[in-house]
Amino acid sequence: MQFKAGDYVVHPAHGVGQIVRLEERQLAEDAPRLYYVIVADKSTVWVPVNADPAVPLREVTPKREIERYRRLLKSDPVSLEKDHAKRRLSIAERLRQGSFRSMCEVVRDLSARAWQKPLNEAEATLLAKIQMDLCREWAAADGVSLIEAIQEVQALLREAQQAHTADRGRVSDM
Repeated sequence: MQFKAGDYVVHPAHGVGQIVRLEERQLAEDAPRLYYVIVADKSTVWVPVNADPAVPLREVTPKREIERYRRLLKSDPVSLEKDHAKRRLSIAERLRQGSFRSMCEVVRDLSARAWQKPLNEAEATLLAKIQMDLCREWAAADGVSLIEAIQEVQALLREAQQAHTADRGRVSDM
């Protein structure tokens, strides 16, 4: 997929960034190559235009799909593994997909786990990082500020928590 200056993209390690230009560079002994110069959060990243598929750039989620992800964040969470090592591997595998959907699912599921019992330090840190990455892409996709995206995602998760708590209450009443 070819991108152009001004496009917003998602880098698997650096998150959402904007391509500011294409630049030819010669690194080390290699022949000159064309690179996307991407400004992402607080860093500048150079990604070869014909990059290795293992480091794929992808387009920011289209605005028309945001409603689907609003519903996903409010949907019933998936139970996570009880064993912390298996849980960590499962979450890492889901995130390896690099999709907006996988970020939403992990944020939903880890948040739901936190409603039941405190997350360990590694999971709390991971949730905060993935939620921030999610909000950055949400803001870029929906054309809103990062603060507005954070507020909306938090509101959606609060709605999910309220529904989850109400459902658990109905089950215990039976």
